[in-house]
Amino acid sequence: MGDFSAMSIAKRGRLYHLRRRVPRRYRSIEPRETVWISLHTDSETIARSKADRAWSQMIEAWEARLAGNSTDAEARYEAARDLARARGFRYLDADNVAKLPVEDVVERVEAIPGPANQPDPVEAAALLGTVPEPRITVTKALQLYWTLAREKTFGKSEDQLRRWEAPRKKAVKNFVAVVGDKEIANITRDDMLDFRQHWLDRIEAGEVTANSANKDLIHLGDVLKTVNTMKRLGLVLPLGELSFKEGEKLTRPPFSEEWIRTRLLASGALDGLNGQASALLLGMINTGYRPSEGAALTVDTIRLDCDVPHISIEAEGRQLKSHYARRVIPLTGVSLNRSLKKSLSRNAFPSSGPVRPMGHVCRRVHGSLLCPCFPSCPQQPW
Repeated sequence: MGDFSAMSIAKRGRLYHLRRRVPRRYRSIEPRETVWISLHTDSETIARSKADRAWSQMIEAWEARLAGNSTDAEARYEAARDLARARGFRYLDADNVAKLPVEDVVERVEAIPGPANQPDPVEAAALLGTVPEPRITVTKALQLYWTLAREKTFGKSEDQLRRWEAPRKKAVKNFVAVVGDKEIANITRDDMLDFRQHWLDRIEAGEVTANSANKDLIHLGDVLKTVNTMKRLGLVLPLGELSFKEGEKLTRPPFSEEWIRTRLLASGALDGLNGQASALLLGMINTGYRPSEGAALTVDTIRLDCDVPHISIEAEGRQLKSHYARRVIPLTGVSLNRSLKKSLSRNAFPSSGPVRPMGHVCRRVHGSLLCPCFPSCPQQPW
């Protein structure tokens, strides 16, 4: 129930009305000092139950009118749609309003507040559909995209968000450089083929791979399709059959044990890195975790006080790349002794409690990088 100390309910004729003073914020667009809002009932109980909603709708309409005074075309158009909805109508452009039955048009006209010979211009524009639909260029579409696609960013860390945004910004920038900042409604098949040709020329010149070109096309298409769908533009975008055939994906060769020993583990090899970066790199040797996964570890996900020391890759403060990215990885060799144990001893990871030390655990892998006490073990091999 609302605060009725600031409002009153009274009958005017047969029906109950809500009476309330106009807040100072809306004085510039509402000439009345006090408004009477019909609650469309002759029952006081029902009237009181409807009062809060009626006042909220009035506030919504005033807010839409304030936004309707904006110089931004997008804001004006959205305000007109909101105002029409607040008045109980769906926003239609003037051509479609003219096609309505006469009684529906009359209903819209009669809903416009103000004297018959001086109707409120903002309200009239919203109900009669004279606010032009905004022009959405490719760069404007990208601005809208960040809000329209925000569910894709849920759970991402600041770094993940930056890396998610960067290729979409790049794709739009590349398209504008080749085709121009066109309205998305005016993008033609020739425009998209010109953009594709730009990438084909770069592929033939050996500057980029087909995979890189395809990613740019995918990210641009994602932006345009999202805006088209979420803004209900109803456009037929010419985005089909643009991708390049990708060659066989190259498999990254593994690092040999000898290379790791003589390069990464050589004395002074990592002196150019700070302690955290060095620990992160050494931690990858036996675990194979992604750098971002290692950087996200905490003492709660580094578990040394068990028979098999391990790390747990979890969605803490970040978004996992896929469902399968959540996993447990055993700790052995340098990843255990020269990376995580050393980092924990220096309090390099955030903690919600003390870390219990790990007891000595040996495996049948002495003398290799997998030995949990690499590079030297005080016990004899089995």
